[in-house]
Amino acid sequence: MNDRRIEGFSYPVRVGHVSSNPVTVRISASDAERTVLARIWGVTAVGELEAEIVLTPWKRDGVRARGEVRGRVTQPSVVSLEPVESIIDAPVDAVFVPDGSRLSRVERTDTGEVIVDPEGPDMPETFSGDTLDVGAVVAEFAALSIDPYPRLPDEVFEADDGAGDEAFERPSPFASLKDWRGGKE
Repeated sequence: MNDRRIEGFSYPVRVGHVSSNPVTVRISASDAERTVLARIWGVTAVGELEAEIVLTPWKRDGVRARGEVRGRVTQPSVVSLEPVESIIDAPVDAVFVPDGSRLSRVERTDTGEVIVDPEGPDMPETFSGDTLDVGAVVAEFAALSIDPYPRLPDEVFEADDGAGDEAFERPSPFASLKDWRGGKE
């Protein structure tokens, strides 16, 4: 996570400051930061983005980040291309450990298979050095909560499958082969 800094949206926090007392980080993106995020996320605009993340120690050298990301994005409708405003309200719950930590190693069976419990906790992510980029964490959780197919409430996407249209005939995928004889006469 720390190696994936978001250009113009980085909030590094020294992990050493996360001791037995939780550290609360409040982030509110500036106009310039929201412009950068809109470009990265491929949306028309990011109206606001803020988060409150509480960092607590996890096991011996890890950090747990919990909190909430809130915001607003505008993007074109997939039906009409009209602007659609969506609300971001995403919980954050992630664990981070330093690079090389045994807690981040993937356990493999004798045959080399990786066994993953889909109902179990996620593997911890890693960070480099002594800082965790909380801005990248916020940006990642916000991006994951953006609707990939936004549309206005009254819009319905109707696919034209050609049913009922006699003038429309689907070409056979083998139509281009009908004149091909493979060199045989």
